[in-house]
Amino acid sequence: MSELLEVRGLRIEAPKKDGPAIQIVKGVDFDVKAGEVVALIGESGSGKTTISLGSLAYTKPGLEFSGGSIKLKGDDVLTMEPSEVRNLRGNRVAYLAQSAAATFNPALTINEQVTESAVLHGIMTQDEADARAVELYHALELPDPDRIGFRYPHQVSGGQLQRLMAAMALVGRPDLLVLDEPTTALDVTTQIEVLKAFKKVIREEGSAAIYVTHDLAVVAQVADHIVVLYSGEVQEQGSVDQIINHAKHPYTKRLMAAAHAGPKPGMGDKLTDKHDQDTDNIQVKNMTAGYGEIVDGKPAITVLRDINMSVKNGHVVGVIGESGCGKSTLARVIAGLLPPAQGDIIMDGHTLKGLYKNRSKKDLQKIQFVYQMADTALNPKQLISEIIGRPVEMFQNLSGQKNREKVAEILRLVELPVEFAERYPSELSGGQKQRINLARSLAAMPEIMLCDEVTSALDSIVASNVVKLLKRLRDLTGVSFMFITHDLSTVAAFADEIVVLYAGRIVEQGPVDEVLSPPFHPYTRLLISSVPEMRIGWLEETMKKREMAVGIARGVEITDVGCPFYNRCPIAISGTCERVTAPTYELKPGHFISCHHDAKTILDIERNPQQVLHGFEKAIPDEKIAIIAE
Repeated sequence: MSELLEVRGLRIEAPKKDGPAIQIVKGVDFDVKAGEVVALIGESGSGKTTISLGSLAYTKPGLEFSGGSIKLKGDDVLTMEPSEVRNLRGNRVAYLAQSAAATFNPALTINEQVTESAVLHGIMTQDEADARAVELYHALELPDPDRIGFRYPHQVSGGQLQRLMAAMALVGRPDLLVLDEPTTALDVTTQIEVLKAFKKVIREEGSAAIYVTHDLAVVAQVADHIVVLYSGEVQEQGSVDQIINHAKHPYTKRLMAAAHAGPKPGMGDKLTDKHDQDTDNIQVKNMTAGYGEIVDGKPAITVLRDINMSVKNGHVVGVIGESGCGKSTLARVIAGLLPPAQGDIIMDGHTLKGLYKNRSKKDLQKIQFVYQMADTALNPKQLISEIIGRPVEMFQNLSGQKNREKVAEILRLVELPVEFAERYPSELSGGQKQRINLARSLAAMPEIMLCDEVTSALDSIVASNVVKLLKRLRDLTGVSFMFITHDLSTVAAFADEIVVLYAGRIVEQGPVDEVLSPPFHPYTRLLISSVPEMRIGWLEETMKKREMAVGIARGVEITDVGCPFYNRCPIAISGTCERVTAPTYELKPGHFISCHHDAKTILDIERNPQQVLHGFEKAIPDEKIAIIAE
C-alpha cells in the first residue's frame, strides 16, 4: 500500500505575548497508507485531536502550526491557499465528530445534511448524491434505508445518528476519514453495532482513516496501525498486534494495564465491617415515572415502570443498561428533579416529597447529584473556591475563614492541591474538573451521591483514578453511591450490587458477582457479550454469537404488556413473553430476575440448546432455535 498521508516533524504551539510559546505537538511523524486505519491513542491532553485536525489544515483557536509538513497524496496541506483548503475539507478529507447529536441540524432532514457537502463542492448532482446516500444507508445497515433520509435527526436513535454521520462523511468519497472518538459516548450494544458498520464500510469503500480514541479495546477491533502519544510526542508506534501484545515503551504498558479487559466475577471490592451495613439508605418502592402530564397515575410518556430497589448505607449500587432504558430518569426521580407518577422514595425511613421544591433543606442535603459533563456542570465564571464554597455555606453554615478552611479540606479529600481554590474550571484538565464536580457534591456532606456517567468521557487512566478516588471517599466518609454507567467493567470493579434496567423495567438485580456469573437474564448476557475485549478479531468472533445475532440487530421497544425484551431475546416464548408480564423471582437471597424461564431452564439452554429447546419448539420460532444452536 502507498502512503496516502505523510506527517513529518509536525509542530503545533500556543504563542504567548509575554514569553516563549507553549509546545503542544512536538515533532510528530507517522504515515497513513491507502485502505489503512491508523489509531492515535493516549490520555487526555496527549495531542490526539490536535494532530488529527491538522490533516484538515486546521488548528483550534489560540494554536498555530510552527513546523513540519502534512502531505496528502504529495500535497502539503499546511501550505495550501484558502481556496485549496476549502476544497480539501469535505472533499478530500472528511471529519466525524464525537457527538452526532451536536453535529446534525435539528431543523433539516437527514438527507439534506448527508448530501450537502458533496453537492456544495460540486462533486455530484443532487440526484447522484441522493443515490449515493441510499447506497451508504444500505451499507451501514440502517433500518428502512430507502426512507430514513426523509426523517429528522430526533427521529432516529443515537447509534443510527452516529452511522448517519459516517454516511455524511463518506458520501463524497474522500481520500481520508478523521474519526474523533465516534463511539465513546455510546452504550456497549450500540457501540458494537456502530463499530461493525464502520469497519465494514471502511473496508468496502477502500478508505483510509485516522481513528482518535482512548479506548484500546475499540482500537484492537478497527485499527491496522497504532501511534501512542503522550504530551504531544510519539512514544511508540507499530502494528496493532505489536502494540497490544508486545508493547515496549513503559507508557504504552501503563496504558495497557489501565485498559478494561471486561467485567469478571470477583473484580469488586469486598466490603469491610466498617461499611457493610444492612440498613437501607434509600428505597424506591413501586415507582412509575415519565414525562408529560400525569393522568390517573400515568404520565403521557412512561419511562420507568414498577421500579423496586434500594441502596444500603455505605454501599455502591451500579445501574446499567442501554441508552434510553431509564437510568438517568431514575436518578432524576430520586433527586427530586422529576416527580414520580406512582410509588414512593424513602430515605432513612422517611418518605420524600416528589419534587425537590417541596423537600426540606435536610432532605436536599442528603442526596447530591454528580453530573456527567463537568465542563457544563461547573460555572466557568466562578472560582473553584466559590463553586465548592457555596454548598459549604448553604448546608454547613460556614462562611469567611471557616468556609475557606473547609474548601481546602475538601480539595485535599479529592486529592487536589489547595492552590486550585483560586483557579477557574478552564484552567484544569478533564480529570481535575471531574474531581471538582465530585468535591462540590461532597461539600454538602450527603448520605448518597447519584453519579451519572461520571467516567464515560474520560480516558482509561483518568477514569481509573476517579474510580479509585470514589472508593477512597466511601471508605473515609461512609457515603453511599448510585453509580449510573454503560461501562460494565467499572461497575464490576466498583459496585457491590447491580441493577440491570431494560426499557424502563428492572430485569435483574443482585450482588455483582452473582449477576455477572453466570449472567442469568438474556439481556444481562447480551450486555456482557457486547463489552469489547482488547483482543484482535474479537468483533468478528462476537458477532457470530447467538446473543449478538438476535439482540444487536433490533432496537429497544417500550411496551405496556409482556416482556419488552421479547423482540431481541433468543429464548423468547411466542404467545407468552409478548403478552404476559414476566414474573420476578428470587434466585438467591438478594438476587432477583424477571423472566418467564426459571434459572434452571436458562442455564440448561446455555449448556445444551438443542435438547432443552425440543420441548419449546412450538413456542420458539425455528429461526431462533437455529441461532441458539449455533
